[in-house]
Amino acid sequence: MKNVVIFGGGSGLSQLLKGLKLFPINVTAVVSVADNGRSTGALRKEFDIPAVGDITKVMTAMANTDKDNTELLNYRFKTNSSLDNHSIKNLLLTALLDIKGDFAHAIPVLCRLFDIQGTILPLTDEPVDLIGKTNKGEYIIGESQITESGCKIEEIFYDKKFKINPDIFKAIEKADLIIFSCGSLYTSILPHLVLPQIQEAINSSKAKTLYVCNLVTQPGETDEYKVSDHIKVFQKYLGEAGLDAVIANNAKMSAYLVKKYASEEQKDPVMLDAKQIEKLKVKLISDKIYKIEDNVLRHDTLKTAYLIFSYLMEE
Repeated sequence: MKNVVIFGGGSGLSQLLKGLKLFPINVTAVVSVADNGRSTGALRKEFDIPAVGDITKVMTAMANTDKDNTELLNYRFKTNSSLDNHSIKNLLLTALLDIKGDFAHAIPVLCRLFDIQGTILPLTDEPVDLIGKTNKGEYIIGESQITESGCKIEEIFYDKKFKINPDIFKAIEKADLIIFSCGSLYTSILPHLVLPQIQEAINSSKAKTLYVCNLVTQPGETDEYKVSDHIKVFQKYLGEAGLDAVIANNAKMSAYLVKKYASEEQKDPVMLDAKQIEKLKVKLISDKIYKIEDNVLRHDTLKTAYLIFSYLMEE
């Protein structure tokens, strides 16, 4: 069975994993832990722990359990007490961190409980924060603050040095394919790639590398970015030969959908510029890879996972 390592954080990574878990591959999800918003941010402050939110999202996506259990995991308290907005899954992992002492011993308990077949590796066991440098030379501290600022971000780095989870390097060494998931480029994907040790491990690996491109731009991060512009960011950190292939949407979105995202979220469809991608010597895999789910634009989990699996088996 082929080994796949996927880097990401938040909803983008979770969406891909819902499809990938249906295919006969060994999946290792490497998850960023710098989120500091909502329930996760409150738990970080109170317990001095790394972010648990992205990890629990990934767990829910990879879980082989029934609808009732999934609803329970995703439940958020709506109350005027200190429990307000906390999700059950975040509280569970926080409790296990307190009992077990670290992610390495806490995560497997939940994986057994919810019949998760793959491996989930947090980037680090230490509480860390992202810092974004804007095009005006200003600094924004905190992942949520970077996302919400809408400022043009030119650089991402951490507030301190920290120990990277050593199991990540073992997974990269054994990988047949390394995937960079869709999601916020600067706050979900680059938090991995700004680390020289991760860059070196990926470039030394025998594995092919694949990026699942976003469907729409991210305000402040990727305004006006085409698919080739996303690729250039990866090449900045991994070198010109650092990315082998990209999966991108080639289907036109309805005028209603385009207007809705432009007016409500200041996001535009990521344009596919095939000729520029060819010049960058990156293989293009294009198809209609989006769907509308609960009135939200998302990657089609099954279609995207099928394209990933097909590329993996071809290689």
